[in-house]
Amino acid sequence: MPQLSPRQHQILALARTTGTVQVDDLAERFDVTPQTIRRDLNELCDGRLLARTHGGAMLTSGVENVAYESRRQLAAIEKQAIGVRAATLIPNNCSLFINIGTTTEEVARALVHHEGLLVITNNIHVATILMPCPKIDVIIAGGVVRRSDGGIVGEQAVDLIGQFKVDHAVIGVSAIDDDGAMLDFDYREVRVAQAILNNARNIILVSDAMKFTRSAPVRIGHLSQVDVFVTDRAPPDAIVELCQHSGVELEIADTGQGYDSTIQAAE
Repeated sequence: MPQLSPRQHQILALARTTGTVQVDDLAERFDVTPQTIRRDLNELCDGRLLARTHGGAMLTSGVENVAYESRRQLAAIEKQAIGVRAATLIPNNCSLFINIGTTTEEVARALVHHEGLLVITNNIHVATILMPCPKIDVIIAGGVVRRSDGGIVGEQAVDLIGQFKVDHAVIGVSAIDDDGAMLDFDYREVRVAQAILNNARNIILVSDAMKFTRSAPVRIGHLSQVDVFVTDRAPPDAIVELCQHSGVELEIADTGQGYDSTIQAAE
């Protein structure tokens, strides 16, 4: 791509800080027309530095995740809807894993009125959300606590997960590749996620549609390993076909934007 202009460098720096940028906000910030900003974003997207979103663009870094507070704001309504939908799939009186992620935290928030749950997690925020609930027991993994997001990673966390065989697991990922690969950024976190996949009877993947446009360097596993995939809108056709072929039930959460549906896997 052509050399970036000073304004494009600043736009890219903003995206690295916040995870996403909006055309109208950038036009006001730089005192230029929205059309000028759209041209800037198109060039940045053509160079695969950003990916287009409705009304703006988002970071597509394949080696570094967006900061935690920014991730919480990205697709916040969609993540909340996913959390509510996923929680309906989890019955009372069962055991479950919940791993690191802002979407899995929304599942935890939607579980606070459940009863008889045993929750094992390596996510400090999930433990904090569920700890006050009198009818939910929480076990938190030991290990290294990442200051960036409160995730607990390392061999101690992997060892704890391996001591359980639970009814359900709720997992989040940083990216989903076109071939169905589930990806993340920290290999230590991936080790924990892989242990969760190996020690749960029913795997529920929760991921917003932005994850279809992102990339990350470390492979967790494959979409065919999950039982239910809860997202906020219909995935690309290749992912839908993969789910149908692998017997993965695809649940589309109701975000109030007309996407609510369930796509049953083909027998």
